[in-house]
Amino acid sequence: AMLRTSLRQVSVALKEGRVTPTELCQRCLALIKSTKFLNAYITVAEETALKQAEESEERYKRGQPLGILDGIPIAVKDNFNTAGIETTCASNMLKGYISPYNATVVQKLLDQGAVLLGKTNLDEFAMGSGSTDGVFGPVRNPWSYSRQYREKSVPKSHSEDKDFNWVITGGSSGGSAAAVSSFTCFAALGSDTGGSTRNPAAHCGVVGLKPTYGLISRHGLIPLVNSMDVPGILTRCVDDAAVLLGSLAGHDPKDSTTVQDNFKPFELPNLTDVSKLSIGIPKEYHTPGLSSEILALWSKAADLFKNAGAKVVEVSLPHTRYSIVCYHVLCTAEVASNMARFDGLEYGHRSDMKESTESMYAATRREGFNDVVRGRILSGNYFLLKENYEKYFVKAQKVRRLIANDFVKVFRSGVDILLTPTTLSDAAPYMEFIQEDNRTRSAQDDILTQAANMAGLPAINVPSALSERGLPVGLQFIGRSFQEKQLLTVAKWFEKQVQFPMIQLEEVKRHDNDVFQHQKSASFS
Repeated sequence: AMLRTSLRQVSVALKEGRVTPTELCQRCLALIKSTKFLNAYITVAEETALKQAEESEERYKRGQPLGILDGIPIAVKDNFNTAGIETTCASNMLKGYISPYNATVVQKLLDQGAVLLGKTNLDEFAMGSGSTDGVFGPVRNPWSYSRQYREKSVPKSHSEDKDFNWVITGGSSGGSAAAVSSFTCFAALGSDTGGSTRNPAAHCGVVGLKPTYGLISRHGLIPLVNSMDVPGILTRCVDDAAVLLGSLAGHDPKDSTTVQDNFKPFELPNLTDVSKLSIGIPKEYHTPGLSSEILALWSKAADLFKNAGAKVVEVSLPHTRYSIVCYHVLCTAEVASNMARFDGLEYGHRSDMKESTESMYAATRREGFNDVVRGRILSGNYFLLKENYEKYFVKAQKVRRLIANDFVKVFRSGVDILLTPTTLSDAAPYMEFIQEDNRTRSAQDDILTQAANMAGLPAINVPSALSERGLPVGLQFIGRSFQEKQLLTVAKWFEKQVQFPMIQLEEVKRHDNDVFQHQKSASFS
């Protein structure tokens, strides 16, 4: 039961001595082993985690814990550098790569006594929206094994493989979302370039926060799109996301895009009166492909605010319809530039091709990257060709400015927070999801989330209800730049109103033994 509490509650339990950091760490490690079939972790850092827990225990014994995160087990997406622990980005290109330094966010967590359990699974180089395209295999959504989903999805026949209809976590931070959702850690880091933290948070029924661009350091996060990437925070409740934000935010001399101002960590107030709030409902988010279920939930949420006295207004973000095309051009162009560093010379995979340096480069990249990554590199380089540069890249930058200005205008008009769906539907069964190629899926799945990345705004997914299939559905709140406190305060009020149900994972024990024997397991270091 201790593992099912929030980060703040378990922190109190540690202070009061009801549980020790070592016990807590051991329980989480045991649960990681018994839920190994979810494939949420690529690497489990058992030894270092237990050592960190031991050091934390010493501090508690002396009555000098480092703060609220001391002794709290956390997980980190495998595209953040971790000194001494492999960082693979779920790619053959970086299999076996051990970084000489920690990403700033990882260092900050460790400096505050957090216990790093391991590195979580993702789409290769974070390119995808399913966490199905990494070299270590797909992540399974813990809700596939929940009583809520099982009761609703009756297998067609008993002989049919009961393993067949498991659903995806969404992506690309699916491992982190699954880890938090299945109680193996209290919080996890993801990254968010076009929705990669909010999308899996929605599908796994957890809170996913994408902070304002520049509020949290990107140093040591292996870049996808420098101008849009932000570290994301995955937790079980909004309060916990605020705790993590408080410990991660602020200027980093190693990342010139971080804000200069000091960040003051905040406690979230309990909002009782929402009458001063103005909630905007962007009409362009009522998009083709949005399921009727999610549309109904969105309307219901708007009514919830209205009935509580808030002002709810329909607003327009007219350039939304161009945003996915614009995002595709800018994203692939930056990917092409970022991926140039993987050439087989300094680190990572190197091909045995000895004919010439050129052929070694080419072979290394062919062997190291999957089709998705190669496809994005090719598109990006096409858009950046001298004869195409003005036509695509420059034009996309101009459209990006227009998209950002849409948000500025809406917020200037007096709207405080925007309320939108996070995803078009609940999580798809894996077998259904892999019918479409990555590019088509990402274009669909990013549609509701990526505009916040292009405008650099803070956005959060809040689990809101279960679908008719018994799977989580989330709604997204988008705030003004650097107004995380207001955004999280509203999200917390909403979270309290909706009372999202706790996942019931009774069946896990049985599944563990038979069905999952064949699966490639993550390496336990």
